[in-house]
Amino acid sequence: MSIETSSDERRNGQKTLVLAVIAGMCGNAMLSWFTISEVAFSIFPLIALVLSVQALYQEYLNNPVTEDVPLVGLAAFFVGAFGHSAFTKAQYPDAGSNFFSIIVVLLLLFWIGKKLGYILKQE
Repeated sequence: MSIETSSDERRNGQKTLVLAVIAGMCGNAMLSWFTISEVAFSIFPLIALVLSVQALYQEYLNNPVTEDVPLVGLAAFFVGAFGHSAFTKAQYPDAGSNFFSIIVVLLLLFWIGKKLGYILKQE
């Protein structure tokens, strides 16, 4: 996403990234329910996962994809998944350490910020 892109294209890219983060968080919430005994079942992550994946698919069908969006979207998905994992492990310390999850989230956020031009802007 370069500076020359229109505001509609930028908004669509941001929408895609937010939906990817939501899908990652919901996917990890469902995985946490299966793997961590302290986490109770909730239907809401499943509903949000289905709706976010459906919205991502509709976004893919209706709008052209710029060259950076697929890789940055995958990174945003992993930011959501590892971010929720770190949050869950902070709530339930017996589930394990959240150090690796936090480091992965920070590295991915730095890379996304650099790729989108928010960090280390090139003149």
